[in-house]
Amino acid sequence: MSGQLDEAAVRHVAHLARLKITDEEVSRYAKQLSRILEYVALLNEIDTEGVEPTAHPLSLGNVMRDDAEGATLSPEQATANAPQRKDGFFRVPKVLDHSDG
Repeated sequence: MSGQLDEAAVRHVAHLARLKITDEEVSRYAKQLSRILEYVALLNEIDTEGVEPTAHPLSLGNVMRDDAEGATLSPEQATANAPQRKDGFFRVPKVLDHSDG
């Protein structure tokens, strides 16, 4: 890959993407995309022999904990910071209206 993208190629890509771009934008994008292609060409020169391919730069692990029984809060502890509570339960505004039937 040469790393250069001419204005005709930019116009073609813009046409395929159904983008209306001005002549000034065509010139600007041709330069920007050419620089990107040059950078990619530089990356291709790096020796990656023995480097495992990866889709993510960080190792990912399961963040789920074991589903094991543990200490629980009493109703008083669980509702201690609730704005409104009654008899060990949270009090919330009514969200369902059963007046229709």
